[in-house]
Amino acid sequence: MERLAYRELIAWKHKDDRKPLILNGARQVGKTWLLKEFGSREYENLAYINCDEVAAMKDAFTDFSPDRLLRVFSAISGTNIKPGVTLIVLDEIQEAPLGLTALKYFYEKAPEFHIAVAGSLLGIGLHEGTGFPVGKVDEIKLYPLSFKEFLMALDKTALVQQIESCRWTEVSSLSVIYTDLLRQYYYTGGMPEVVRSYVEEHDIFRVRNIQKQILADYRRDFSKHVPADILPKVNMIWDAIPAQLARENKKFMYGAVRKGGRAKEFENAIQWLVDAGLVYKVLRVAKAEKPLKFYETPEAFKLFALDLGLLGALSDVDARDVLINNYAFTEYKGAFTEQYVLQELEALGERVYYHSKDRSELEIDFIIQKYHVYPIEVKAAENLKSKSLRTLYNDNSSLKPVRFSMADYREQDWMVNVPLYLVSEWIANAE
Repeated sequence: MERLAYRELIAWKHKDDRKPLILNGARQVGKTWLLKEFGSREYENLAYINCDEVAAMKDAFTDFSPDRLLRVFSAISGTNIKPGVTLIVLDEIQEAPLGLTALKYFYEKAPEFHIAVAGSLLGIGLHEGTGFPVGKVDEIKLYPLSFKEFLMALDKTALVQQIESCRWTEVSSLSVIYTDLLRQYYYTGGMPEVVRSYVEEHDIFRVRNIQKQILADYRRDFSKHVPADILPKVNMIWDAIPAQLARENKKFMYGAVRKGGRAKEFENAIQWLVDAGLVYKVLRVAKAEKPLKFYETPEAFKLFALDLGLLGALSDVDARDVLINNYAFTEYKGAFTEQYVLQELEALGERVYYHSKDRSELEIDFIIQKYHVYPIEVKAAENLKSKSLRTLYNDNSSLKPVRFSMADYREQDWMVNVPLYLVSEWIANAE
């Protein structure tokens, strides 16, 4: 299964100023598989150690001497570690948090060795008293498979090449094919184990069972990692996500989690889920102007799930409503389509906001800043009315409005309509 992040790993290997690497990402997005695949294909040998399975690793970092640690890694992995030809992988690094501190010393004293660590965000950054090696490491974040990666997994090479050609109008002529595949992606989502099962078996019931198992695993992670005083609140926030997204106004409402709920009561639980990589928090900006960060309003935000398929499983959406009846596109207040667009933008590394004005009905689903500012409207069907976008553009003609919908590609004098299946590639090529 090809992952686009593999290209980032190749670039990391060949950097002149390469630093130790942290591969970040939520549980079960494929970090271990990717590093093992990278090590086996791009290096003469791989020294792989799972810190959760090797008890000795918890006490290995009595000091941070790279020479001593290399001997430890070599003995545990059974691999003769050589600079430049061996990839050292320390997996589940959160179980030996001082291992993160040790990366600083590899950068300063042994930069010729290629070392990468991986660990769930449930652990990384949550250990008190751990010295994170700021400025001494490279970081790559891994997400669930994007729609393009889903096509690659299905061996739809020609369709991927069509998307990458950037001939938008020509690609739109294949909209029936792309839309059917997008419908399948809405159901499976991008968790690697789910996609692999779907590719190999095309069993939609097996897909849902795997999604449910992943959700159950996350619940167990909550019990293991979440501080006891916020555990009930984490569960409440997690359970509330589908209902929050099904509302017309998707701004997160504490009162919808529990009657009388307030920010002070739930903000730690939300932050834990964000740090764990299990939810995306999309902040509101008060103005649609550069730089967007100046206009953040942290008290107003939307919460989205990690993965589209997991959202479907968490919501108990019937397979027929996604794969046959098309309700995923047209119902649920567009929740699944907004989730899809948000995932595509996050996987590109975009900082995503939404925009609304006080005492106004105007709301823009998402807004991002590249060189230009792109207000984004998401339409779950072919409805081409964009009143809010037009109003915003009339106030500021320097904006570059874009509407993602089921309609074909079309450039207008003030905005662009982009088919949903082209979200990632179009944004990646925007200025």
